[in-house]
Amino acid sequence: MAERVCEAPGCQKVAKLQCPTCIKLGIVEGSFFCQQECFKSNWKSHKSIHKKAEPAAQNGVVQEDDKSTEKYNPYPGYIYTGKLRPFPKSAKRTVPSHIQKPDYADDPEGYPASEMSVKRSTSIQVLSPEDLKSMKEVCKLAREVLDIAAKAVRVGITTDEIDRIVHEATIERNCYPSPLNYSRFPKSCCTSVNEVICHGIPDKRPLENGDIVNLDITCFYNGFHGDLNETLFVGDVDEASKLLVKTAYECMMAAINEIKPGVRYRELGNYIQKHAHANGCAVTKTYCGHGIHRLFHTAPNIPHYAKNKAVGIMKPGHVFTVEPMINQGTWRDSLWDDNWTAVTQDGKRSAQFEQTLLVTETGVEILTQRLDNNGRPHFMDQLEAMGEL
Repeated sequence: MAERVCEAPGCQKVAKLQCPTCIKLGIVEGSFFCQQECFKSNWKSHKSIHKKAEPAAQNGVVQEDDKSTEKYNPYPGYIYTGKLRPFPKSAKRTVPSHIQKPDYADDPEGYPASEMSVKRSTSIQVLSPEDLKSMKEVCKLAREVLDIAAKAVRVGITTDEIDRIVHEATIERNCYPSPLNYSRFPKSCCTSVNEVICHGIPDKRPLENGDIVNLDITCFYNGFHGDLNETLFVGDVDEASKLLVKTAYECMMAAINEIKPGVRYRELGNYIQKHAHANGCAVTKTYCGHGIHRLFHTAPNIPHYAKNKAVGIMKPGHVFTVEPMINQGTWRDSLWDDNWTAVTQDGKRSAQFEQTLLVTETGVEILTQRLDNNGRPHFMDQLEAMGEL
């Protein structure tokens, strides 16, 4: 080690440390630096050599018998905004050959070709009665999967174990888990904990008492996607988090209650933001609701904040999601170096709820509505168990 020279351009000092990710990936050349300052200042260019390593390793995959997580840090150049840290991940799960798959499922880059072919179009598809029958079927199945996953949430379970439960429940219903390999997303659902706004990748971190966790489930069946999510409590949660989760649900419902033919999509953000601000919360602006049917994401785009410029007017037969992400502090977000995990810039907590919705002749039908307990979300069951509802 003492014979090596710092890899930073123009620095000829003796190298005293090696990139921890390079150690994990077995990379020797180009991984030595004299001190943290040189390492961090060259991180953007240095991390490109990690991409040449074995793909499973660069995704943070570890062997099942590797229990060491204390020193695990796959993104040493990233400055975390909150207390949450990534943990090792299990290997990518497989889907049986008899399951119908979306076009990106087996693509090395997870490229959703059919979706990207209409990316710039603002045309909103009106689904036929036959298409709506398929949409209702897949949405029912997706709801079943989320309900199963929700029952598994408890102190000590890992989000990776929740992902396994989701994956197996999805396959049992002859569905494909839509997130899996979508633009190379490595898991079958999103699990967003505490300050994670959305797109959290399931890993081996055990859920802790006082956490909140969002479970985002999408299933693909008979050529159609059904999408929904809910935020749940883990153990004893503080009052501020209870208010946040309650507010997030109410924000979603404030928008859903206004859906009917003739309403402009841009108007939904007004109702969401008004309720969020009234409860001292902020609305994430980076991510939005979206059209969904044969395509996972398509027109219309539905921002959740006020005074947006969304295009389109609701018509019977339109199907889309409303999924506001509501934060305790700032609306601004940051992205982990996995290029998926979106977190609040101030490290404060975020909560979200989502439903897939159909515009009818007279109003709206919630296609992913829970069928038991009067359709209420699972966090209300939790509050009732605490004697608070």
